[in-house]
Amino acid sequence: MKTKTIVNTDYAPKAIGPYSQGICVNGLFVTSGQLPVNPGTGKIESNDIREQTRQSLENIRAILKEGQLSFDNVIKTTVFLADINDFAEMNQVYAEYFPENCPARSCFQVAALPMGAKVEIEVMCSRGYLVYENH
Repeated sequence: MKTKTIVNTDYAPKAIGPYSQGICVNGLFVTSGQLPVNPGTGKIESNDIREQTRQSLENIRAILKEGQLSFDNVIKTTVFLADINDFAEMNQVYAEYFPENCPARSCFQVAALPMGAKVEIEVMCSRGYLVYENH
C-alpha cells in the first residue's frame, strides 16, 4: 500500500492555491515551488536576487525540516528565474546551501513568476540513506 504524507509548516509561506508545501510518497519527497516570500509577513521583502534566492531556500529548509529532512537529502532542484541574467548571482547563494555533493539541477527563465518574484525553487528528495559515489 502506498502512503502519501502531506507536509505543511508555519515556517514557510502558506499555500496560495490548492497545493501542499511538500508531499512524501514511498520515500520520495517533493516540495512545491517556493517563492521568496517571508512567511511572517506574506510578502516579498527584497528586490535583490541574492536575498530572494536565500529566502526561497530558507522556505525550502523549513519544509524539509518539517518532513524530517535536510538539504543533504535533496537529489534534484529546479530553479525558475524571471531573468536568466540573474543566474550568476542566484548561483552564488545557491552554492552556500549545496557546497558539495550537489543535487542535479535544471534552471529556466520563465515569462513571469507569481507576486513579481525574481526566483522560485522546488526540490525533490530521497528519504533513504544516501551514500555518495563519484563516477
